[in-house]
Amino acid sequence: MTTPAPTQAPNPASKPAPDPLDEPRLVTAETGRAARVVALATPPLRDLGLRLVRVKLSAMGGCTVQVMVERPDGSLTIEDCERASDALSPALDVADPISEPYRLEISSPGVDRPLVRRSDFERAIGREAKVEMAVAVEGRKRFRGEIEEVAMRDGALRAAIRFDDDAVADLAVVEMAEARLVATEDMLRASLREGKAAEAAAKEKARAGRPARGPGRHARRAPEAGTNPTGGAAARED
Repeated sequence: MTTPAPTQAPNPASKPAPDPLDEPRLVTAETGRAARVVALATPPLRDLGLRLVRVKLSAMGGCTVQVMVERPDGSLTIEDCERASDALSPALDVADPISEPYRLEISSPGVDRPLVRRSDFERAIGREAKVEMAVAVEGRKRFRGEIEEVAMRDGALRAAIRFDDDAVADLAVVEMAEARLVATEDMLRASLREGKAAEAAAKEKARAGRPARGPGRHARRAPEAGTNPTGGAAARED
């Protein structure tokens, strides 16, 4: 009688790592038309290797649909914005979630970026943030302070925030109505430097890809021997 070989338990380490493009948003502020734009924009953005951060509708100066996007590492280039605009414009035109004329604006989350995913909160540890809760915690909804820790507790992702009076609030991320970083002068200066570097890199890339141009048909020809460049006969010295 042959003894069956023992079955090996699956090795958890052999499971493929989750795709960061599929990391869910835990803090969502969109409702109504904005929520509809989120549903329409997420799939084409993912195809471009981008993640949707936030959709915001503004009525100032006409209707503007602002779509904040980024790569999983938090970066974004001008080319990314152009590709996102080219992909979203026809999708929104077909579905028509906004009945009135609107302007589509693709942007990065900015220095005072919204915090919507677990990775956003983890990258923000040690930074100051503003949080508004959907439900009051110990009688208050608004908190502002440094994010000290992000961890799973009691079956939910929670962020520990040390606010002004040196107390620590342990807040459930899924119960937040909104969370965003507080922009500091150092962050603004760093963002300005990054923006200038990106602009310079984009200009250099454009110059490198531009074909060399000849003198053009309106360029002035060098005068021939024995002629005057002004059009008359050249003076000759005998």
